[in-house]
Amino acid sequence: MLHSIKKMISGEVIELKQLKKIVSKINALEDSFTNKTDAELKDYSDLFREQLNSGVSPEELIVEAFAVVRESSKRVLDKRHYDSQLMGGAVLTQSQIAQMQTGEGKTLVATLPAYVMALFGKGTHIITANEYLASRDYEQMKPLFEFLGLTVGLNASGMESEEKQAAYNCDITYGTGTEFGFDYLRDHMVQSEDQLVQRPLFYALIDEVDSILIDEARTPLIIAGKSNASLNLFPIMHLVIDSFQDDEDYKYYPETKQIVLLDNGADRLEAAFGIDNVYDSEHREFMHIAMQTLRAKVVMRKDVDYIVKDDKIMIVDPYTGRIMEGRTFSDGLHQAIEAKEKVTVKEENNTQASVMIQHYFRLYKHVSGMTGSAVPSRDEFWETYNLRVTEIPTNKPNKRIDMDTLVYLTAQDKMKKIVEETQKFHKIGRPVLIGTTSIEQSEKYSTHLYELGIEHSILNAKTVEDEAELIASAGQMNKIMLATNMAGRGTDIILGEGVTELGGLHIIGTELHSSARIDMQLRGRGGRQGDPGSTQFIVSLEDELFHYYDEEEFDKYKGKVKTDNTGLILSPNPTKFVYNVQNVIEGMHFSSRSHLLKLDDINNDQQKVMYNYREKALKAENMQSLIENALQERFYGLVEEIPELNLDETTDSSSFKEIIDEIQIINMLTSNDERILEASKTDNKEQLTKTLEDVYNIALDILNNTGKDDGIWSDIKPIYLETLDRYWITHLDNLYHLREGISIRGYSQEDPYRLYSFDALHLFNEMLHSFFRDVIRYYLQLNATKIEE
Repeated sequence: MLHSIKKMISGEVIELKQLKKIVSKINALEDSFTNKTDAELKDYSDLFREQLNSGVSPEELIVEAFAVVRESSKRVLDKRHYDSQLMGGAVLTQSQIAQMQTGEGKTLVATLPAYVMALFGKGTHIITANEYLASRDYEQMKPLFEFLGLTVGLNASGMESEEKQAAYNCDITYGTGTEFGFDYLRDHMVQSEDQLVQRPLFYALIDEVDSILIDEARTPLIIAGKSNASLNLFPIMHLVIDSFQDDEDYKYYPETKQIVLLDNGADRLEAAFGIDNVYDSEHREFMHIAMQTLRAKVVMRKDVDYIVKDDKIMIVDPYTGRIMEGRTFSDGLHQAIEAKEKVTVKEENNTQASVMIQHYFRLYKHVSGMTGSAVPSRDEFWETYNLRVTEIPTNKPNKRIDMDTLVYLTAQDKMKKIVEETQKFHKIGRPVLIGTTSIEQSEKYSTHLYELGIEHSILNAKTVEDEAELIASAGQMNKIMLATNMAGRGTDIILGEGVTELGGLHIIGTELHSSARIDMQLRGRGGRQGDPGSTQFIVSLEDELFHYYDEEEFDKYKGKVKTDNTGLILSPNPTKFVYNVQNVIEGMHFSSRSHLLKLDDINNDQQKVMYNYREKALKAENMQSLIENALQERFYGLVEEIPELNLDETTDSSSFKEIIDEIQIINMLTSNDERILEASKTDNKEQLTKTLEDVYNIALDILNNTGKDDGIWSDIKPIYLETLDRYWITHLDNLYHLREGISIRGYSQEDPYRLYSFDALHLFNEMLHSFFRDVIRYYLQLNATKIEE
């Protein structure tokens, strides 16, 4: 009863009633649309375009438009949309999230909102979890969209700019979220307008939306260039820090993955490198490398966070278990891991452009998404993205049995039980899927199964080449498969002949993830489209999840534990405890994402300002208004500083010197007027303001007298863009170091976000004024050179 009331309050019951009404109307049109010719079906696209352009909302077109897509799909793909798929499509067209279980045909669902939104002619982006799925869905759905008169493109990594421009100019474009995000960053690094690939961002439809908008939200997209930092220090630093001990040289907090260098560790660094004080500002880069080396030693784990292959460190996606091709850890962490694993230490990357996934998708006018596990993160979707979640009922009743979770005291007892369960199901021929949380864990179970003579296959980042084939065969009789994470796999497990009668696929989860959503995704691999199946999680108190939980509370629970002779915990209620731990850890991760978002909101606001300057310059026919803006900003910035000067006591201050320097340089580049030079030697604030105003008026006159077709504009544009980019790259580095200290400053009982906002704004204003100064000087220098010629 209480659950029903909660659903009514959330609006879910009302939503489902509305969706069922829409589906009834679509079904009522099916017979009449079946009798229409191909040409008549295609004509609807032009009709719908006219209606959208006249102000009709997408929601008002759903009934007829979905009827057109379903009938077209029957003819072109030989696939008819289920009622549940129509419901999902209706939710997506209204810029919401549809929770749809694995095997419900989300690829086909996407065709419904994609068709409607593509008719606006502004670009519809269908975002998939990986490039394999993007390519597969593109190839499968392209004939349907083309039948309906729409163009379809694929945006893949490694494509040339011309190919990307063609893909983005299509009505519908398939690709991964990271590739769309990187294209956005690259578009803000080009030197001419014709190099841009993206159009203004209109509609994004995201598959596995929780994986992309939540799980990947803490990892920024970064475009980096080679840094000049010395690589020799990383191997030497590793030799020193490798012997450091927790609680003696450093303190590690696993729940937040924070490391604090202790006095003894600092002393050892000073002794090893002959440094008086490692915390002096001149040793900032040294300390950064030291802390990244410590992080590589303590936090980053081989075959969990990364693998070593072909003399390279390759990052493992923690949520899908896949290799993240072409990605490296930033800010020297990658080099620190290379030194730790004794592979070739390659050049460090220097951030040139960066955007958080959260902020990138906020740039779209409309966003919607699908996943099998959105409900647990319903609040976060609403708070961060203003997206509602609607749970769509399955096409056929769910027959899967989700068995109670078993909790063992030790990992050894747990492994014994998992192997027993695997053997039990294997004897009767039922396929078994064993889900692990890391490559390291999957290989440990694999070794144990081989020792017992149990044949099996492994799916992890090291065997990803055979992924589709391995997953597709996992439902065959007698099959046993070990898989590291199952999110975003996109391939259904089809039951082999005779397996249904045996009870279907049995899934064993070997650990609870830090998010209940990922456990849901593993369970969702069984019982697709009404198939039978069963799932069970078998865990232990030695699992990684509990490393992040409060140590005192954990020890208190373990002290009360009672087990049977197999190590199975009987009391206090073990499932209640482990799921409470999972909720706490999930809450911590939500807080961590919120923390990063608050900090990055500040960075993002600054980035918008810089990108706005860049876009105006890129599209400007001549640069006069932008140079005039720089002149005004620089002038008013210096004038505002004059009242603060104490000319009797601070004539050697940096502010005073900067003002005099500006007067002298601009005077030299404009008029070489001795009277101005003399007037700048004053102790009168009014006179100093007047002199500054005189030189800027001269510069303004020169600017106004420059012809619109003058070649100086084509010369200044690349200089303007290069200078802007150079200052922005340096500023990103400064912001990174500012963020590193934000937690420490929070202990001073001041709001760390307010402090960060204040300091970041100060750095930004300084950077802008330096940029304006350089741009003005470059312009005046070019003008002076032109006059001499």
